[in-house]
Amino acid sequence: MNKPKIAFVTGGYSGEAEISYLSAKTIEKNIDPEKFDYYKIDITPKGWFYEYKNGKTEVDKNDFSIIVDQQKIHFEAVLIGIHGTPGEDGKLQGYFDMLGLPYTSCNCAISALTFNKRYTVAVASFAGIKVANSVLLFKNTYQSPDELVKNLKFPVFVKPNNGGSSIGMSKVNSPSEELGVAIQKAFKEDDQVLVEEFIKGRELTIGVFKSKGKIIPLPITEIITKKEFFDYEAKYLGASQEITPAEVTDDIALQIKEQAIKIYQIFNCRGIVRIDFIYNEEDHQPYMLEINTVPGQTEASLVPQQVKVMGWTLMDFYTALLEECLPA
Repeated sequence: MNKPKIAFVTGGYSGEAEISYLSAKTIEKNIDPEKFDYYKIDITPKGWFYEYKNGKTEVDKNDFSIIVDQQKIHFEAVLIGIHGTPGEDGKLQGYFDMLGLPYTSCNCAISALTFNKRYTVAVASFAGIKVANSVLLFKNTYQSPDELVKNLKFPVFVKPNNGGSSIGMSKVNSPSEELGVAIQKAFKEDDQVLVEEFIKGRELTIGVFKSKGKIIPLPITEIITKKEFFDYEAKYLGASQEITPAEVTDDIALQIKEQAIKIYQIFNCRGIVRIDFIYNEEDHQPYMLEINTVPGQTEASLVPQQVKVMGWTLMDFYTALLEECLPA
């Protein structure tokens, strides 16, 4: 029996490429060689390449094929492991859609939408999901922070509107010079900056995926950061405590899981996504922060932690993601 040929794409065009390569180490170890033949494709600004024992070959972008030892290889599906552009923002998904090639992430439109934090919370709010109040700033029209944020309660988070990994993010406790500095820091990462009210509460995050047509929520993780908030250092350099499964009441766990499944359905998600919440204990409600459509897969990442606590191996998990996206 011929095993499906899978292209596992890593790298990327942004600063998040380094996280993609860390995730790749975990994913590569856990693609089941009994079920799939996989080829790691490195997508970089200098080109798209496949490296193998006897050399290095460039991807033919006309049909996303490679030539190895004089044999042309086409793929049945793509496992997307790129954080940031072009693997998380819909660009690659649109390209694969045009080629009729299935992949393990949300479609082009949803990937593009959820990469934009402001548009994501706007759609979620429209659908009845609780979110924080926020203001979106554009680089070419931005003049002064004071007028724009007068309707927001402090403290606020200032973050690049597009992308993940918490690069360029700051917490500002009062309207002051700090706000302008934080906005400029975020503008270094993106042309759009989101200024969002801080919601006091517990930071809870949950992975959700689809297998055999069923939406499955993973165990919840609570993030207790040693920093003021869950920034890049807390996320990737160990400056936070992550408790999986989260020590929450059955009622809170049910609320988070129900909201996560509802969000997955509203946004027509595919593959694995991770949804971040703040649970406000004053009004007993979860507030959605953002949706990550290509969540981290490093050994330290949250989704692998949750998969293991659920009792699955990572190999089971990646097999389920690939089988869900492969044509029946």
